[in-house]
Amino acid sequence: MTATPPKPWQPLPKGVFTGTNWSQPGATAGEDPYLIWAESDHFAGYRLGHGHKPPKWVPIVIELTAQASVQDLVDASSTRWLQIPKVYVEVNLPTLRYCTARVRSAFFKHLRHNAHLRSLIQRYELGLPVGHHTHAIKNPCSKDGLTHLTQEAPSPGDRLTGKVLGVIDGGLAVANATFRRKQGTGATRVQYFWRQDNYYGGPWPGQATHGHREVPLDPERAGPIPDDMGYGHELTGAAIDEAIAQFTHNGQLDEEALYAYLQMWDLSRPVNHGTHVTSLAAGAVLPLNPQHDEASRVNLVAVQLDWSNVLDTSGGAMNVSVLDGLMFILARCADSAQVVVNISWGTLAGPHDGSSILEAAMDQLIELRNGQLKIAVPAGNAYQSRTHANATLQPGQSLPLNWRVQPDDHTESFLELWLQDGAEGVEIAVTPPGYTQALPVVRMGQSGLWMGEAHSQGSGAEPVCALIFPTSSALGTQGTCALLALAPTFSHRASVTTAPFGRWQVTLTNHGENAVTLDAYIERDDVALGQNTGAKQPYFEDALYDTSGNLEAWVDHPGNPTPIRRSGTFNSLSTGQRTVSVGGTRREADPTSPVGPFALYSPQKPDPDAGRPQRPGVKKVPDTLKPSDDNSALWGVLGTGSLSGSVVRLAGTSSSSPQLARDLINDW
Repeated sequence: MTATPPKPWQPLPKGVFTGTNWSQPGATAGEDPYLIWAESDHFAGYRLGHGHKPPKWVPIVIELTAQASVQDLVDASSTRWLQIPKVYVEVNLPTLRYCTARVRSAFFKHLRHNAHLRSLIQRYELGLPVGHHTHAIKNPCSKDGLTHLTQEAPSPGDRLTGKVLGVIDGGLAVANATFRRKQGTGATRVQYFWRQDNYYGGPWPGQATHGHREVPLDPERAGPIPDDMGYGHELTGAAIDEAIAQFTHNGQLDEEALYAYLQMWDLSRPVNHGTHVTSLAAGAVLPLNPQHDEASRVNLVAVQLDWSNVLDTSGGAMNVSVLDGLMFILARCADSAQVVVNISWGTLAGPHDGSSILEAAMDQLIELRNGQLKIAVPAGNAYQSRTHANATLQPGQSLPLNWRVQPDDHTESFLELWLQDGAEGVEIAVTPPGYTQALPVVRMGQSGLWMGEAHSQGSGAEPVCALIFPTSSALGTQGTCALLALAPTFSHRASVTTAPFGRWQVTLTNHGENAVTLDAYIERDDVALGQNTGAKQPYFEDALYDTSGNLEAWVDHPGNPTPIRRSGTFNSLSTGQRTVSVGGTRREADPTSPVGPFALYSPQKPDPDAGRPQRPGVKKVPDTLKPSDDNSALWGVLGTGSLSGSVVRLAGTSSSSPQLARDLINDW
């Protein structure tokens, strides 16, 4: 520890993409702090940084104002700087207030100077500006309505009717016997399959390469670009069946050769998350557990998330890709179809009150479909991860949070501090590892960059961290969110600026006249199944938090004063008003156990810490429960592996959610 004070905060820069001077008073209000951080470090978290030009296009998700429509936004803009997939005007949802877009820097210039355009947009969030997400889309919405030759969306007569299961996930084995008719030997039930990638092996956050291994997907094999989405590749059921026939010899399908032909090389791995999840939701000839219910016969519409989503577990592109995926599914179904969608994905940070743009968009889609759409989502797996803290600060009270950032973390780390309305008197002080003195306090409406010490700076001298504390945030509609963003703690490249690992102390002090309730959420930063990204999950430390591993140590005790709380650790996609969140249980459980029937990693119902003060509207309890473990010794549940006839076991509420989706299909 050194008694030398750390170098002071530096002002936020003028944005390299937006052109916004973020250091001006009020400039951060109502904006996305992740976009501000990306501009502050020259998109270094997306493998750019000093010496590299910013992206030509960036993906965003947009919420429109109350009386605006997507068509109004199209009419007020130009495809030279704002490109919206056609699905958002072609689907019969004229009052939809949410859409995604690719934007150029000129969009932000027009937004600053065009009052009419500004009156249409309530807020927007950054997606994941890597790979093809930084390119223009094909045939976007335009004022003249002209179209070009691409794969057209299905005509009304080709859209699916009756009950349909939609899945948004990664790694779906479309030819697996469990998704085929006639006991696994007939046509595929996957009637539409959209993979959001344009390349295989492209760049993603934290990657040690610059995407030089990326392989463009061949539309003759992976399918054409869907006209209404403008990117990715679509296969119809007929195209999948044709490929199955091509690789079937003497009645046996060579699945590995088929997937190599379709450029789905990820399916060479024995386990794929999307295949396991979809088998639980709609599998038919499940090994060891054959199903003969209605869900085993329904048509499927599958969206395979861009692999940058799968690899970036912080969910940087989740808002854009999931909303696009939902729109693709709805566009392939008739208005009368009864559609259940399972999204077994998620992140940890966010407002947790349903006011994020994606959650609000899902709620409106469910509302606009008038009971014809249901969405199942997992409650999350981070109950024991120490990624959530909750406290109420009385006037004059301080709260130190010890944020343990791990060594050898190749990805950026994020801590969100959510404060209820009326928290103008709260100040935040940050003490980096190795220092006894904190950086100068930051008050609401203020922000700063810390450049660290010379040894931590790469050749571009990017900031080590940023604290962005706006009066309001695009991430939610209640209170505000202060974001503490950190550079990676390690890189193989000498040009990359790194942050010190160890304990970052974040102290909040309430100088106001009223008590303030707050939640701190560490964003997800782990490694997805079968990947190796160099991510390391940070966590909170506190001497009063029970890590003994005793039977009573797996749940919160209301009398324990530690601010680290399992309760409130919840999937940030799952706190909407109309989606259905699903927690995980054990099929066989000891009723006398302190944790009862619950999987140790899942939020519980009822909440054992329900009496603790909470910000308005925060959701901490799953809507319903489904098994995700067989018992205390045998975690996970059995589902289908990548190849037909194989069985794999995966744990997590990602396995609970599709079981609920199956019930929704069967019981409709």
